[in-house]
Amino acid sequence: MLAATCLSLAACSAGDGTSEPQPSPRTALSFGQTADTVGADGKGTAQITPETIVYVAKAGTDAPEHGLFAVVTFKTGNRTEESVTTTAGQGGFRWKALDGKTIKAGNSEGARGVAPVGFNDGGGKSAVRADTYQVNTVAFDITSADKGGTLVYVDGHGVAFRWKVPSTSSGPAANALKSALK
Repeated sequence: MLAATCLSLAACSAGDGTSEPQPSPRTALSFGQTADTVGADGKGTAQITPETIVYVAKAGTDAPEHGLFAVVTFKTGNRTEESVTTTAGQGGFRWKALDGKTIKAGNSEGARGVAPVGFNDGGGKSAVRADTYQVNTVAFDITSADKGGTLVYVDGHGVAFRWKVPSTSSGPAANALKSALK
C-alpha cells in the first residue's frame, strides 16, 4: 500500500522529486461584482467594478473598424488615505472573445476616442484620490461574434481578474451611456 502511494505521488511530481504548486486560474466574477486589486507598480489598492456594458455601431462620429464598440463603465474605489493609480491607463483592461482571442482596450483609433460625457469622472486618468471613487469607461472595437466575452483586468502585481460580460447591452446606466455615445 505504501509503495502504491509513493508511486502515485511520484507520478504527480515534475520528475525530479520537486514540484511547485501551480496557481489555479481565478474564477470569473459576475459582471457588477467588485474585485480588490493592487495599484500600478504594486502600490496601493483599488476596487474595480465593471457596471454597464453597451454595444454600439457608432460613438459620436467614430465608427468601429470591426463592426461594434463594446463600451464598459467601471467604478474604481479607493478606501485608503493616499491616491492610487490603477493599471487601466497602462493597458490593464482586455477583452477575451469567446474564440479565445484577446483584444486590448482602445484597439482602434475609434475605440481610443470613445469618451462619453458624464462617464469619465477621472477625465480618463487612472489615478483615484484618497477615500473616494470615480467612474470611467473603457472601449473595445470588436466583431458581433465577440459579444459576450470576458473582461480582463490585470493589476499592478500581474494578477488577472475576469468578469463574464453579458452579450446584450445591460447595466444600471445602459440607456444613459447609449445616449452619451450618440
